[in-house]
Amino acid sequence: MSLTKADPNKQQWEDASEAFLELTYRSADLSTTVHCVPLAAWHHALDVKSEAPTADINRQYYAQNMANKVEEGANVYDTSKISPANHETLKKLARTEPYYKRNRPHICSFFVKGECNRGDECPYRHEAPGEGDVGQQNIKNRYYGTNDPVAKKMLSRVKGNSLAPPEDKSVTSLFVTGVEEDIQEADIRGFFYAFGEIKSTVIIHRSKCAFVNFATRISAELAAEKVSDTGLTLNGHALRVTWGRPRPQGPKSDAKQRPASTGVMQPPAPPTMNAADESDRYPSQDPTLQGSSTKV
Repeated sequence: MSLTKADPNKQQWEDASEAFLELTYRSADLSTTVHCVPLAAWHHALDVKSEAPTADINRQYYAQNMANKVEEGANVYDTSKISPANHETLKKLARTEPYYKRNRPHICSFFVKGECNRGDECPYRHEAPGEGDVGQQNIKNRYYGTNDPVAKKMLSRVKGNSLAPPEDKSVTSLFVTGVEEDIQEADIRGFFYAFGEIKSTVIIHRSKCAFVNFATRISAELAAEKVSDTGLTLNGHALRVTWGRPRPQGPKSDAKQRPASTGVMQPPAPPTMNAADESDRYPSQDPTLQGSSTKV
């Protein structure tokens, strides 16, 4: 046994006499590099069709033969099918944070039928199952990577992220996220200048984002279409691109657009105290009406 600082279980598997144990660890180690992507989605993204049998005994025999080929130096995997576009698809499917909902208890089948009598003491979840194929998935299909609704949902979500242009024709800017410190304005302009004239470029490294403002809408649509097909990677960093949002319209301050009158009669202005015409005075300003009189 060689001295390494790796996992002791890994070291035992590598030095094991059974060849299929070594291949089993390699398969498990490979699964951790795809960031919890379902097997069906992984096969579809890399255009790989599994030829392994489904029976346990046959799978062990198949793994042993594959391990022998690896020891002989044979090329078991066809790496020619792994294109940069496939890698970008896997990056979009990858989960960068732990998925804690995986450890939740199962849904109580008696609660779904309305027959659970345990109440709060029931160790299972009391909630309705999810709608659609995802709520009716089979763990066997998930394990073998066949007819997996979760993988189909993830793949459809990636395909649906196609940077569809907004209806507002005034939007000519693209919003870029994931901009690291080593990505400068020249790097962003070097990629987007081929699609048309760039009016301005704003980079905010503190927020890891950037704005690319094109002079015309056609240039912005061409750039969005290219990014949607091939993705955007600058200096080894995969960036995410979305359409910018239209600027909010503020309150109109033009007085000409305000209505001249509301159609309601306004009360007359009060008369002045020094008015020459006595008829313009209010009744309260007449002292004779208040019961007072002057003596001669």
